[in-house]
Amino acid sequence: MLIDSHAHIDSPRYADDRGLMLRRAFDAGVGAVLAIGIGEQAAGMDGALAVCREFNGRTDVPKLYASAGVYPHNAGEIDDNILAKLDRLLSEPEVIGCGEIGLDYYHEGAAHATQREGLVRQLEIAAGRKRPILIHCRPKEGATDAWDELLEIIEEHWRPTGLGGIMHCFGGSYEQASRSLDLGFLISFAGNLTYPKAQPLRDVAVQLPLDGILVETDAPWLAPAPYRGKRNEPGWVVQTAQVMAGLHGVTEEEIAQTTTKNFNRLFGLGPDVGN
Repeated sequence: MLIDSHAHIDSPRYADDRGLMLRRAFDAGVGAVLAIGIGEQAAGMDGALAVCREFNGRTDVPKLYASAGVYPHNAGEIDDNILAKLDRLLSEPEVIGCGEIGLDYYHEGAAHATQREGLVRQLEIAAGRKRPILIHCRPKEGATDAWDELLEIIEEHWRPTGLGGIMHCFGGSYEQASRSLDLGFLISFAGNLTYPKAQPLRDVAVQLPLDGILVETDAPWLAPAPYRGKRNEPGWVVQTAQVMAGLHGVTEEEIAQTTTKNFNRLFGLGPDVGN
């Protein structure tokens, strides 16, 4: 069974068929999904936990885990109340990670200094709750400043914790991936790995060790090539896993087993994704 390590299944885009969507994922061979709790605004970061509690216990859908965090664009919303809410959420057993958090210099959003300050404050809370982090990093085209600043922050404020995390929807260079691995992170690849023009990304993926990778959908965005332009969903993580298997010359089952093992190791879960 595969794990979709990053999906926004609390999105309003699933309001009409969330249960059916999760059943399709289970039928496709997805055993677990990490539901990302960032909401549309920071105050809505508890949405993923609510979805987990709605569906966990059913035998016809994947096991659901949750995260909580403030997305870089919303870093200006961070205040003491938001940080207290984050701390409470990270204390819940279903909430296994903090994120997605990080830096985004590609889009117009919160000021860069505000993003950096917000990231550090969230790292402090995640460290206190001993939760791995889920990182979003996107620089402007042709720039490396977001990556350079992110990795400096991780080196100073996160590496000493030994908790590691995930570089979500990775789109950086091999050097950035390698440094992330050295910092204790797993590198997660989304549906854009399957796009015809994504050869540079595939060139990075093929160089990474299997014990350092994950697969994800980032649903409802970044649907893989066969479904590009449609609303993405966790069941389509299979497409990314197939491409990854082809790159590494292994079976799809080996990719499923290895990425599940990697996920469980990072989050301290049992060998069975249902645990």
